[in-house]
Amino acid sequence: MKAAFIATIILNIPLLTISKAAPEPHVSVTESTRHGSKSLELQIGDVKGFIIQPTAPAADGSKPWLWYAPSYWRGCPGKRMDWLFSRLLKNGFHICGTDVGDSFGSPQSRETYSKFYQHVVRKHGLSPKVCLLPQSRGGLMWYNWAVENPEKVACIGGIYPVCDFTSYPGIDATAKAYGISGEELTAKNKEHNPIERLAPLAKAGVPVLHLHGDNDKVVPLEKNSGELIKRYRILGGPGELEVIPGKGHAEIAEFFESDKLLEFFINHAKAARK
Repeated sequence: MKAAFIATIILNIPLLTISKAAPEPHVSVTESTRHGSKSLELQIGDVKGFIIQPTAPAADGSKPWLWYAPSYWRGCPGKRMDWLFSRLLKNGFHICGTDVGDSFGSPQSRETYSKFYQHVVRKHGLSPKVCLLPQSRGGLMWYNWAVENPEKVACIGGIYPVCDFTSYPGIDATAKAYGISGEELTAKNKEHNPIERLAPLAKAGVPVLHLHGDNDKVVPLEKNSGELIKRYRILGGPGELEVIPGKGHAEIAEFFESDKLLEFFINHAKAARK
């Protein structure tokens, strides 16, 4: 009887569970050259990315960085970014890119971005606040990540960025990248469409600057940068739009050799360090 009683007590003692930290992903690093500077090519588990090293250190010893999207998509970032990148590299910036395929800001791609961010901040000492540069479809990628991570963003400076996936590439193409139906994506428009998700960025006061042509037939100004900046300002966010008259979706100096965009990144990277 006594033995049975002891057994009952032992059986009723709750089991202690010991939580195990997730194992660190395997990381491989190789060296190459991008945009005239040394680049670290990273494979972080299943995440592929790069860090272009600055050609001169930041004067205050910090490690500001610019994160460009879309990277690896049809050779992006291409040589047209040389002007801007070279000047940022001389100002101590690291320049990064992450391969998320043609994802249009899908939830899976946001997770990939977060894994890359955590690695480069923790292991490479890059600033906790990053400057984001979305070009074209990169707008869907960066805004969907940024609205879920506003505290990690120093600023967003875009070159004719896509801001509304109903404008480009359309519901069906976006839904395919998300792995859901067009009907499902339409029903979840406010959960995934950047133009509908701006409140967290505005609340955090993240500065935004877009350069966009008023003759853009691929990513129309009014439905994308025009609408986003209008909504952002209504929410109280610091947003600015520079319209390039008569220009479209082209790789021209007005977009890619902009002193205003260069100063925007440098100034807000400095402000984020204070």
